[in-house]
Amino acid sequence: MLEFQEKVINESNQGAAYQPFESDPNQYSKHFYIESYGCQMNFNDSEIVASILQEEGFGATKYLEQANLILLNTCSIREKAEQTVRNRLQIFRSLKKENPGLVIGVLGCMAERLKAKFLEEEKLVDIVVGPDAYRTLPSLIVEAEGGQKAVNVLLSREETYADIAPVRLDSNGVSAFVSIMRGCNNMCTFCVVPFTRGRERSRDVASILAEAQDLFDKGYREVTLLGQNVDSYHFVPNDESAAVVTFATLLERVALISPKLRVRFSTSHPKDITDDVLFTMAKYDNICKYIHLPVQSGSTRVLQLMNRTYTKEWYMKKVERIKEIMPHCALSSDVITGFCTETEEDHQETLAVMEHANYDLSYMFAYSERPGTLAQRRYDDDVPEDVKKRRLTEVIELQNKMTRANYNAEIGKTFEVLIENTSKRSER
Repeated sequence: MLEFQEKVINESNQGAAYQPFESDPNQYSKHFYIESYGCQMNFNDSEIVASILQEEGFGATKYLEQANLILLNTCSIREKAEQTVRNRLQIFRSLKKENPGLVIGVLGCMAERLKAKFLEEEKLVDIVVGPDAYRTLPSLIVEAEGGQKAVNVLLSREETYADIAPVRLDSNGVSAFVSIMRGCNNMCTFCVVPFTRGRERSRDVASILAEAQDLFDKGYREVTLLGQNVDSYHFVPNDESAAVVTFATLLERVALISPKLRVRFSTSHPKDITDDVLFTMAKYDNICKYIHLPVQSGSTRVLQLMNRTYTKEWYMKKVERIKEIMPHCALSSDVITGFCTETEEDHQETLAVMEHANYDLSYMFAYSERPGTLAQRRYDDDVPEDVKKRRLTEVIELQNKMTRANYNAEIGKTFEVLIENTSKRSER
């Protein structure tokens, strides 16, 4: 699972030195307002949507009252994110009463999963568009403006949006996301992504390198390669004489664009990250020594129920291998407490694995049963909420303790840092 975020992307780069996409009210006759929730992939998708809309004569606005089109790019990973979206839609619906011509749309994972509910039962939106159907947005907008309910949530085995140059909506002009693949073949039982984003497909390597080079040429100094599982990247060129491009190869080729371009990636599935990737990271100074390596649980029994395809012992050896090749590599993780049938012993094993890995950062959640997942169909969500929350508190406390110790160990050292923006607290 990609690192979870919740953030609004609804304006061009205010106050930054580099502003790639300003919406001049005199340049555009129509304006769109967009909010994004969830993982980095959603934020990158919003930039693709912005590019498509710009070609259709829509400019971005940060003012709801100026918008002809309001879009929410949604996430189904957690219940909280879905409830936030529903609350926002109720507010937008009230705006539509004052402005009947306003078009409201839902994009992304919730759109794919709850299309009928949004359109028919709750009548909250005019447009519902899944992650693989953004190219059809212009025609769907026309349908909605004509009073029709417009929907396209078809999944694709081929769509990667490789030919679309994303519009950097909330850019600082320094750091940017570059999508390298879409979809997921891992059927983790707690996750909806395979059902909402479809099967894995890798983007053309030439288009990835061209986008990264273009960003560098425009002054960006950091790119994050994105995928539901970047280690599964596997591009087969049309030229039969050309070699298959693996993630390790792609990582090296992006790093070679310039030693001044910092390279990151997210997310890795423990079962797929190879020694080739680790050695490539170690070889190039501009590849950041940081890996997000979700564990989810420290109990082999629970991991099997989650269909994570590795054991506790195997995961711990993978952590040891990373530290062996890159002793100072930072690690972060995802941890779920209270998954179906989790016992106190299972929970203690999770704490033990966390201590073994000594994570610098973790994204920690109590299990939230998601409709349509394999876990929802197969298992009872039988761990009481108060137990989930108590275990989550213990996980958070342990992570805070490790983070504090790791930070304290760096006091007195000197590091090269990338300055992204002026501090909000002080300009000094």
